[in-house]
Amino acid sequence: MNRLPKTRDYANGGVSYWYREIGLPDRRAPLPGARDYDVAIVGGGYTGLWTAYYLKKAQPDLRVAVLEKEFAGFGASGRNGGWLSAEFAGSRKRHAGARGKQAMIDLQREMFRTVDEVIDVARAEGIAADVHKSGVLHVATNPAQRRRLREEVADLRRWGYGEADFHLLTRDEQRDRIQVAATIEAAYSPHCARIQPAKLAVGLARAVAALGVDVYENTTVTEIRPRRDGKAQAVTGRGIVSAEYVIRATEGFTASLEGRHREWLPMNSSMIVTEPLPADVWKHIGWAGGELLGDQAHAYVYAQRTADGRIALGGRGIPYRYGSRTDDRGATRTRTAAQLWHMLVRLFPAAADARVAHAWSGVLGVPRDWCSTVHLDHESGLGWAGGYVGSGVATTNLAGRTLRDLVLRRETELTALPWVGRRVRQWEPEPLRWLGVRTIYTLFRTADRRENERLSRTSAYARLAGLISGR
Repeated sequence: MNRLPKTRDYANGGVSYWYREIGLPDRRAPLPGARDYDVAIVGGGYTGLWTAYYLKKAQPDLRVAVLEKEFAGFGASGRNGGWLSAEFAGSRKRHAGARGKQAMIDLQREMFRTVDEVIDVARAEGIAADVHKSGVLHVATNPAQRRRLREEVADLRRWGYGEADFHLLTRDEQRDRIQVAATIEAAYSPHCARIQPAKLAVGLARAVAALGVDVYENTTVTEIRPRRDGKAQAVTGRGIVSAEYVIRATEGFTASLEGRHREWLPMNSSMIVTEPLPADVWKHIGWAGGELLGDQAHAYVYAQRTADGRIALGGRGIPYRYGSRTDDRGATRTRTAAQLWHMLVRLFPAAADARVAHAWSGVLGVPRDWCSTVHLDHESGLGWAGGYVGSGVATTNLAGRTLRDLVLRRETELTALPWVGRRVRQWEPEPLRWLGVRTIYTLFRTADRRENERLSRTSAYARLAGLISGR
């Protein structure tokens, strides 16, 4: 029996399951013409909204605007896997190279606190986002994955992680939490919470507007200009917005801005969600704690047990489109949905009779060195944050608080963190960019296949992919 819906069910005008559950928000009015502000933020996702939120909380008389092409929360903020996680994108060694090892440890500790910061703000603002802090499990299903998982635990000890922050589980401890087929090793961290991402995005946008931020939707920014005659500018088809500072918070859609085509690579990720699973299936799987779940494969998957008793699982679909094009409608190919379904059934055989209720895709931003960054140049009036490589739900909050301090010229512990001011080279021109990404993911898939068959250590194909990618 076919458990997948027909292809047309996947093209829902950019709608993730999270928005199908709550309904699309009513759109706010677009920019009415040329305007002047203290801070203009381009992009109405988590980064832009958190930045606006913390700026207005810190200085209520500040004139702040958010400019969004679609509606606030339309992009990855409303389509992600719902991992409010302290995991941080990029090489710790690279970040430590900027300001030392202790600075990277400080950054990680701040990420731990950021998970609770988001939870606290959601509670204070009355944002009911199905938040459930129960940690994250990483499972290994073959000897090569187990070796990587053990090496990761050992490496994290050198970067300030204590036993309580991330540790291996015994077989009984793992089985008591969740039954994942073929698991031979598992590790657990408490620094993660499940959220319903669209609920968080909609609630945060509402809170930002209530503080007096002007949120303009259906407003496409085509270019960001440095200061001219004392003001930076965001250029739109509805007028030019001038501001002391213009903050770029466009993540995977950065390539659509003039002159930013090679800045960050727009990477696609896809998800499926099942229908609600019956009690007898949950009895077999367990997962009563609602932990987030990821594996150690190179083409990794990420999953959550939703508040209404479904499994939502994601992974890479078509990772990159030629010319940094983006499909902002969220359409998902049948082939991609089928691949994700096979992954889900491989991990949870007990769910094999469930139907897939919905599939969707989103776009995330990848810098050339795969390291997240936040920056503000007081001379040009331009700032930005992003490059989260899929780990942005919590990192966006830290970015917003850091941009607040940078805009207000505060020297704080946040502005001293090593990701602040980080600059990387651009991605290669086409066709090298497309060929490179295609090669990388072909090598990763081959590596996973070989590791599943017989290897006890990481495949040479994966090591080669890592060299090409620059991770």
